[in-house]
Amino acid sequence: MPRAVKKRAALARPSSARAEGLAAGKRAADENTDHSTTAASPPAPYGFTGVQKATLDKLARLGITRPFDLVLHLPLRYDDETHVHPISDAPSAQDVLIEGRVVECDVKYRPRRQLVCHIEDGSGVLTLRFLNFYPSLAKQLAPGSLVRAFGEVRHGFFGPEMVHPRVKNVREEAPVAKALTPVYPTTAGLGQETLRRSIERALDECDLTDTLPLSLIAALRLPRFDEAVKFLHRPSPDVQLDDLQAREHPAWRRIKFDELLAQQLSMRMHYSKRKAADAPALRPLRTLTQRLLSSLPFGLTAAQQRALNEVERDLSQPYPMQRLLQGDVGSGKTIVAALAGLQAVENGAQVAIMAPTEILAEQHYRKFSGWLEPIGLTVTWVAGGLRKREKHAALEAIASGQTQVAVGTHALFEDEVQFDNLALAIVDEQHRFGVHQRLALRMKGIRQGRRSQPHQLMMSATPIPRTLAMSYYADLDVSVIDELPPGRTPVATRLVADERRDEVVQRVRDACMTGCQAYWVCPLIEESETLQLKTALETYETVQAAFPELKAGLIHGRLKSDEKSAVMAAFQRGEIQLLVATTVIEVGVDVANASLMVIEHAERMGLSQLHQLRGRVGRGAAHSTCILLYQKPLGPTARERLKIIYENNDGFEVARHDLRIRGPGELLGARQSGVPMLRFADLALDLDILDAARDTAERLLRDEPDAAHAHLARWLGDKHELLKV
Repeated sequence: MPRAVKKRAALARPSSARAEGLAAGKRAADENTDHSTTAASPPAPYGFTGVQKATLDKLARLGITRPFDLVLHLPLRYDDETHVHPISDAPSAQDVLIEGRVVECDVKYRPRRQLVCHIEDGSGVLTLRFLNFYPSLAKQLAPGSLVRAFGEVRHGFFGPEMVHPRVKNVREEAPVAKALTPVYPTTAGLGQETLRRSIERALDECDLTDTLPLSLIAALRLPRFDEAVKFLHRPSPDVQLDDLQAREHPAWRRIKFDELLAQQLSMRMHYSKRKAADAPALRPLRTLTQRLLSSLPFGLTAAQQRALNEVERDLSQPYPMQRLLQGDVGSGKTIVAALAGLQAVENGAQVAIMAPTEILAEQHYRKFSGWLEPIGLTVTWVAGGLRKREKHAALEAIASGQTQVAVGTHALFEDEVQFDNLALAIVDEQHRFGVHQRLALRMKGIRQGRRSQPHQLMMSATPIPRTLAMSYYADLDVSVIDELPPGRTPVATRLVADERRDEVVQRVRDACMTGCQAYWVCPLIEESETLQLKTALETYETVQAAFPELKAGLIHGRLKSDEKSAVMAAFQRGEIQLLVATTVIEVGVDVANASLMVIEHAERMGLSQLHQLRGRVGRGAAHSTCILLYQKPLGPTARERLKIIYENNDGFEVARHDLRIRGPGELLGARQSGVPMLRFADLALDLDILDAARDTAERLLRDEPDAAHAHLARWLGDKHELLKV
């Protein structure tokens, strides 16, 4: 009988022993016999020639579009089928391999239709249950057959049992596996055995030569690429399974390093490419800037001035600026963007400001109009809800150059919108736009017959942790506004169970009756049978009935544009005391007198969204409170989120926790950004690998560009051509 899996850490091996272990893993895998189910598998799709379209479509759904992608299709986990356990000694709460002879196999109909099979091995009897099965399985498990079953042993009413194990008929004295069995990510209709055969063939036939200098790999104390990838597909049984599945083995570190290096190379190449492009050099004349600053009732904070200096310096360069301006809610990003716009206007150019929602875009329009029109500028509003005559006038003003500043939503990058001389595009909440949408706005500034591109300033009120800025914004310049304007008081956060709703309702009434204004945020517009959440419509009707003395308003995403504008304008004027809203007010709403917010079903919202909503209050001098109403019972994740938002007002700290819980793709909206997503590295855990990848990327691009391009071709194919815009 083969030896049991040894519980010793592979990470503790010296490099020479590690190489021997990797080679042993390959030899063991080569000797491994087929121990999968007996179901027939279709031919392996390696080579992608003569493969049916249905199979190609399934592979494409897994991101496999070329043979080498199979090499990088790494296991999710591993099954240990290297040791047969006696039934009487089989451990519980883990998957094990059992061998026994079938003594009985019948279809039972109570309590439901199922196939029940009993096997024995001399030490005991094990029941195998299949709730969904094909008739062929009953034939495979005929009495007298010798089978191996792999699954978790549970203690049922009639003794030990496995539910839906993986089974296979075997011969007497059939050898067991010599290596751990990889389990791959897959999709419907594409079986594990098909993937295993395809990957095995790819490992044997693809070029696994290292793209990086071996001296570099040795200096970083990493295994060679071929060793690492073969070991992960064919791990030897003496490796500690926990380390392997936790992705802490040196082979995993090599894969993570290569992935992060490819991302860093891609970003740095785009950065260099942008520096080589042409853009109008906008000198900081500061005439209009000083007029605006002198008209403001406040001065810039040191952080705002520092960010503005960085933007001004970039705008004066003859290559396109691509800067991310980030800061917490209420930190004053908008005035910095307005001052940047004035630098373009002073040089005879135009500015476009784009926001993802009409509420946020209109908020910008009101602010920019209030700041810029008194100093002689024309600000034009462009949105999908404009009447035909209004839209025609707006388009003419923009195309003729009469408008210096255009503010709007997605409508700004429609074909009919033509600028006379666009030199600066400002994109707010940039992670909510797709890469092609941001590119379309930038292309508005490339005039026919000219290579010059407009500068781009992106703003985000979702603070980005350092690890994300290092990775996903490696091709951008980043400015951070890390302080709030004076007079802003921290918002007190209160967690209140739904059973105390009456107390919350009374508190809202008392606050509104004393002259304050309040938000009541609901996650849905109408009742949902599946979620059964409180809705904006229901809450609005309840508030109107309970407090006839209060003037309440309702706003949600399905209202027409003019209706939304009318409600928000009334709330800003103080005519509406209580605004019942959906999460459309998450960003862009700025009402200084609003000092109380109630958020329904806070346990179902993400940290970033809760923090953004909370930032709608506390924008004046009055003490402000955000009440998070939650329903019991709370799950572990919901409880953790509420605890974090209760204890932290700092958006960067909230974002750090959000990264840990949700991952970078969701936090940034990066899945639509054009940024190559990470499949293996974890930015919350692999910061040391990221640091090494950044340093290596700069060295390769400077000293060994051929190696850099070879590495990109291996990892990203043609995906690295996607520009981060």
